[in-house]
Amino acid sequence: MTNLRRSHTSHNNCVQNNVVEVTVIIPTLNEEKTIATCIQKIKKVFKEYNIKGEIIVSDSSTDKTPQIAKKLGAKVVHPDRRGYGYAYIYAFKHAKGKYIIMGDGDNTYDFLEIPKLLKPLKNGEADLVIGSRLKGKVMPGAMPWLHRYIGNPLLTGILNLFFKIRVSDAHCGFRAIKKDALQKLNLKTSGMEFASEMLIEAKRKNLKISEVPIVYYPRQGQSKLRSFKDGWRHLKYMLIQAPNWLYILPANILFILGALLFILGMFKINIGYIPGTYSMVIGSLVIILSLQIAYLGIFSKLYGEKRGYFESRMSSWIKKHLDLEKGILLGLILLMSGLVGALYLVNLYISIGYQSLPLRGEYMIAFTLIIIGIQIIFYSFTLSMLMSES
Repeated sequence: MTNLRRSHTSHNNCVQNNVVEVTVIIPTLNEEKTIATCIQKIKKVFKEYNIKGEIIVSDSSTDKTPQIAKKLGAKVVHPDRRGYGYAYIYAFKHAKGKYIIMGDGDNTYDFLEIPKLLKPLKNGEADLVIGSRLKGKVMPGAMPWLHRYIGNPLLTGILNLFFKIRVSDAHCGFRAIKKDALQKLNLKTSGMEFASEMLIEAKRKNLKISEVPIVYYPRQGQSKLRSFKDGWRHLKYMLIQAPNWLYILPANILFILGALLFILGMFKINIGYIPGTYSMVIGSLVIILSLQIAYLGIFSKLYGEKRGYFESRMSSWIKKHLDLEKGILLGLILLMSGLVGALYLVNLYISIGYQSLPLRGEYMIAFTLIIIGIQIIFYSFTLSMLMSES
């Protein structure tokens, strides 16, 4: 009851001071059939809950959507390029409200449910609230089977695994966020992957994220979603933002596999097959491959941190403990060690009268060290460039 009184007092103060409390942003692309219904629902909520609010339509339409929106009192802004994410980023600059509501203009989300999204924000329970269609109700025909049972759960599961966010419907577009929390987010993506980016950024900035069940309705008009292309954009963004999963983990697995093959071949350890020279050859190639992937992961971590995508403990450790000279020194040690083995082989080749040498697994140690040493030397220069302040 106390919270309700405070909320009511807050509403009255906002009205008296003419301060916008809630901004509702609707990105639109040819939604003339439904935009009026959406705006009327929002205005009904404003009136019923005594909310001083504004409606911003971020429009890229070629139909009558902007004219209808203006006639109903919405502020219409026109982004200078298309894109779901860009429409929001562009509109955020015009938002005056303490709380910002996000929702599509196709009437699939019921704007009469706005109070459900606002409640956790006003009670201090969350900084970002997203609707959950899967915990709520999906009306017949509202969501294709492929999206509901495969695409959305799969991509949401990957998001939760990579970033520990723990949501059930990561791609729901009906959301609410505090403006001061929004200002902490480094949002850049222009496409549908914006939905994933907002959650990832919120998690990295330690914002409190909450879900509320909502009802999802069939859209009117043609869908703008492109299932596989948009799904790939989400997956691609998540992989780029998670170099540990994209690079470091596969590199570690490959290194362990390569080392195992190398050791089995060197000591001829029988584990169900007779290991031989070719086990060491394959092991050597796999180890070299793992090093290449690991360095790509390190490069991506440094680049991502420099661009402000994320902070990396590995990057901080590398900057503190490694430099170009140390990398070159390590590479030279490995290179020279390998060259010693190679010179032994050359000497052996000469001593037996330039006859063909038998292929032996031990020789792979020298060749592997030479290749790894050369790689580390050149990778060290790339690392140095990425770590530079320029």
